[in-house]
Amino acid sequence: MVLKLYNTLTRKKEVFKPIKGKEVKIFVCGPTVYDFSHIGHAKTYTQFDLIVKYLRYLGYKVFYLQNLTDIDDKIIKRANEEKNDPLKLAKKFEEEYKKDMLSLGVDSVDKYARATDYIPEIISQVKRLINKGIAYKISDGYYFDLTKFSEYGKLAKRTALEAEDSVSRIDENKEKKNKGDFCLWKFYKPGEPFWESELGKGRPGWHIEDTAITEKEFGPQYDVHGGAVDLIFPHHEAEIAQMESISGKKPLVKYWLHTAFLNIDTKKMSKSKGNFITIRKALKKYSGEIFLLLLKSIRVSFSLQ
Repeated sequence: MVLKLYNTLTRKKEVFKPIKGKEVKIFVCGPTVYDFSHIGHAKTYTQFDLIVKYLRYLGYKVFYLQNLTDIDDKIIKRANEEKNDPLKLAKKFEEEYKKDMLSLGVDSVDKYARATDYIPEIISQVKRLINKGIAYKISDGYYFDLTKFSEYGKLAKRTALEAEDSVSRIDENKEKKNKGDFCLWKFYKPGEPFWESELGKGRPGWHIEDTAITEKEFGPQYDVHGGAVDLIFPHHEAEIAQMESISGKKPLVKYWLHTAFLNIDTKKMSKSKGNFITIRKALKKYSGEIFLLLLKSIRVSFSLQ
């Protein structure tokens, strides 16, 4: 019996062979915790839960790591609207997210990693990019210079944003060297959370959070990275650029797995569009067994031959 995975990086099914024997290190992008989770999240996380449990059933020793973005422009905006502290707001919805996952039977995650617990690692990565001449400073922070990474676009097969891409950070500044350059460290603005550092008082950019987490927990290379398709560009593309630039090792990830959108009225379901149905609302209308059967019956990214 041969297990194959569809690898987004190569656009083909490949025989699954972990980097180290039967050990599997898998990282999946978790939510930005500023609202209740919706059934689009449920689709992605129940599918990766199924994949991880199946790998364990086959005898693989899997460590499943998932991040939680708990500092972000969207979190700050929502907190300001509610006259709340951004970190307290994030903590509240982190707990609600975990409750929703347990209600769906998603219990395979070994560790949830909050971005704010990895500030020293984030700062270290930014400093190394500066020292390599890959990051540069402008008025609102440090940015990644895309001209310094010639393979940018190899995952998405493009280098420009499209309508359905997920953009969690506001990285627009006329001072940028290149249009697609993204922020690594955002300088402090009044009313925002911040950390003191050698980079200046500020907070991390979105993409650098994940590579700091995975380098700390897994090292510069690991087996599987997962998430929804809207994260392929620019988020996952930026992760590759950052970590491969820092380590000099390729590939950052051996197998990239992505789940498709859950659409509503032919449009991607998302919190930013306001066209979402929360998990808890769906579970009030449908039994958990029926809801899970629907989610887990949708095709996932592996096959047996």
